[in-house]
Amino acid sequence: MSNLTFALTVVGVLLLAAVVAHGVWRTRKAGPRRATPPRVEPRELVEPTMNVPDPAFAVESAAPAAEASQTDASTEDPPTALAPTAVVRPSSRLDVLIDAITPLKLEAPVAGEWVQPHWPTSRRAGSKPFLIEALNAETGEWETPTTGKRYSEFQAGVQLANRTGALNEIEYSEFVQKVQTFADAVGAMPDFPDMLEVVSAARELDQFASQNDAQLGLHLRANAAAWSVGYIQQQAAAQGFVLGPLPGRLVLPAADDHAAAPPVLILSVDSQAALADDPNLSAVRHVTLNFDVAQTQADVKPFERWQTSAQALAHSMDASVVDDNGQPLDAQAFTHIASELLRVYEQLAAREMPAGSVAARRLFS
Repeated sequence: MSNLTFALTVVGVLLLAAVVAHGVWRTRKAGPRRATPPRVEPRELVEPTMNVPDPAFAVESAAPAAEASQTDASTEDPPTALAPTAVVRPSSRLDVLIDAITPLKLEAPVAGEWVQPHWPTSRRAGSKPFLIEALNAETGEWETPTTGKRYSEFQAGVQLANRTGALNEIEYSEFVQKVQTFADAVGAMPDFPDMLEVVSAARELDQFASQNDAQLGLHLRANAAAWSVGYIQQQAAAQGFVLGPLPGRLVLPAADDHAAAPPVLILSVDSQAALADDPNLSAVRHVTLNFDVAQTQADVKPFERWQTSAQALAHSMDASVVDDNGQPLDAQAFTHIASELLRVYEQLAAREMPAGSVAARRLFS
């Protein structure tokens, strides 16, 4: 082989290698951003990637304001009573604020093992949950009947409203039928509240709930390159998010002292992209960050964490923070949302079901 031929061969090989390398580079550049391998120090993955500035507003005053509103409310007329005229013993599971409660009297205490076969198998009347409880004759506590214990009375309750709407006449009739069947089987005498009064109370509660049902959400929209699901998970992990129970859900869990509470924030990714075989290949251009006001206690500062998490993720992922209409959410927009949020906190507290309470979670479910 002559020197000229050898030189041309070398040049050809180099050009071919350059073309291949350029093609690989363009392919990677056109694809979504991928997660980077973890660093040697694991702690680096859970620390913020930036020093998030203090928000232009905060909601620390939300809980105190709600408490003050509740104190003031105690000097005014209480909310419309939702309980029947008969005396109802307090229960940790049934609540006169959101349940229509029916006492069921017995002539004499009955054994738990005798009651158990007659216990209703259904726990719903239409779209509304209902519950029957037995009063332990020895402890005075409401519970589900168990073998070896005796019970002196029962009470049943059906929820007046939830996010499906108010309890209607058909649902209440179904509740009455199921409770009456149980009462006949165990020899109890039910004292049902008047249907018209129950339905009216249900509509009033539903109207209150619809006026104060706040579920705040925003979108993070990619400014340039799309993201892979793995990349989103890595960036979210740096802000304390973990994988949720559903595909495409990342959640910011509550603190240890709120272990039973729902997550503070939810970051949602397209479920089809999340279910892809390779999370590094699916391209995602926007994610949603939201929280449920009534389901989350104010003292964990969900709104402040919602805003700071959005800021941090937007910075690290090169994204814009926008609303449902694609309009940018600036500090002024967040300030307006914060003022509306305070009003909701005050209304819920005045109704004796502050955000994050059991009653609020049941009503807004």
